[in-house]
Amino acid sequence: MKVELGIPATRETEIPSRDNVKFYQVGSYAVGNRLAEVIDRSIQSDPHRYNSLTSGHRACQGCGEALGARYALDTAMAETDGDLVAVNATGCLEVFSTPYPESAWTVPWLHSLFGNAPAVATGVAAAMKAKGRNTRVVAQGGDGGTVDIGMGCLSGMFERNDDVLYICYDNEAYMNTGVQRSGATPPTARTATTQAVGEHPGNIFGQGKDMARIAMAHEIPYVATATVADLRDLEYKVRKAMTFRGARYIHVLVPCPLGWGTPSNETIKLARLATQTGFFPVFEAEAGEVTSVSKIRRPAPIEEYLKSQRRFASLFRPERDEEALARLQAICDRNIRRYGLIEEDKLDSDVLERVVNAPEDPEGRFDSIRQATAETKRAQVEAAFGKRKKSKLEGESFSTVMRPEFEGDARSQAGGAQGRSHTKAGSGSATDKPLAERRSEVLIDSSGIEAGPSVLDPETETFGVHDPGTTNYEGDVEATSNEEEK
Repeated sequence: MKVELGIPATRETEIPSRDNVKFYQVGSYAVGNRLAEVIDRSIQSDPHRYNSLTSGHRACQGCGEALGARYALDTAMAETDGDLVAVNATGCLEVFSTPYPESAWTVPWLHSLFGNAPAVATGVAAAMKAKGRNTRVVAQGGDGGTVDIGMGCLSGMFERNDDVLYICYDNEAYMNTGVQRSGATPPTARTATTQAVGEHPGNIFGQGKDMARIAMAHEIPYVATATVADLRDLEYKVRKAMTFRGARYIHVLVPCPLGWGTPSNETIKLARLATQTGFFPVFEAEAGEVTSVSKIRRPAPIEEYLKSQRRFASLFRPERDEEALARLQAICDRNIRRYGLIEEDKLDSDVLERVVNAPEDPEGRFDSIRQATAETKRAQVEAAFGKRKKSKLEGESFSTVMRPEFEGDARSQAGGAQGRSHTKAGSGSATDKPLAERRSEVLIDSSGIEAGPSVLDPETETFGVHDPGTTNYEGDVEATSNEEEK
């Protein structure tokens, strides 16, 4: 019997240049596979490439961001025949590439503040359009400048559908200022602001932002994720993004040896493991809908990705944190199921069972929200009870809107000096009953005195409070006053 997994049948991203070439990595030229057919060669294999981020910059050894920026900008320059302007937010990329008065950029390049690169890029695009030029604009920043500080400007750029390609190089923390936590830092990771101490060391579960999904929610023309481990995929997605007009977003995972605590020669390996475990799903989306994904051949356990990174050392020493490891594995399994990262018939039985049973909320994000909501309601009720108790002691009237039913009869019998309640005799609300019944409804004052029959104005069908001893309703005060004046 066929097992219904609920895994969407997502199409695999088709990249002919990758599929036609046997990919192997033995050096920078081999990555581009310079000996392949011309149509299948990567841009990086071209000795005459633009080399947008040239040598001489001060990035750390093994910096994934330097690789990602060079791959992306060289591709964008090739697609626009060099007619491109780059806008850079403050961050690692800006600091190591442009130590004043030097610069490693060979393209027209602007530096802006930490959070306003999308707004500046929008202005550049508008200026080029006003001058009648077809110059394309690429904005770029780290995860701090994108997910946290620049979120407002970026959302505005998405909403206006400005003609800008924004690229986020995600190294999962503020590496430039000392490895502080960002909105893209994964759970349990140690940073300068999420130390590996206490009962739950490192970054806590249930926080952080999925920026690619936030971009998809804006329904912009194109959204994609990529890593520096797959050059062909990154080049393909930048090329495709440049064919669109309007707002586009590419989120690139770029390992950071300094902040992640890894050897500099493992940058590509870690980026690949992030995708092969399902921890960082690679996909593309158009107009808010996922159109294709990079399939996983065989899901790797999350431990293979974590164990070589010192920021996750608390998961393994002094003893294994089985609960946290299980929750991180559940995140991977949820991603595999959510994006359809592997074909159903290619799953081993043990992995199949794990993926099927993966919780929808492995981080417990919604549990926290539900608990917070319940606590808020409880506090409101307790505050209302406290106010009523105080009013009772002072002999004052109070509203019975929050009064529990078990006190209703006693209150109506005991009575009070002043005030009116909205408590009805009988069960059910007024609007649940036919009009004829509502006309004969009886409201009970908080003092326990019947306020009088039929508080519904038969002409306007609006409710007012009947003032005993008179023939008018409060809702008729204005009309009565007018009649008296006449």
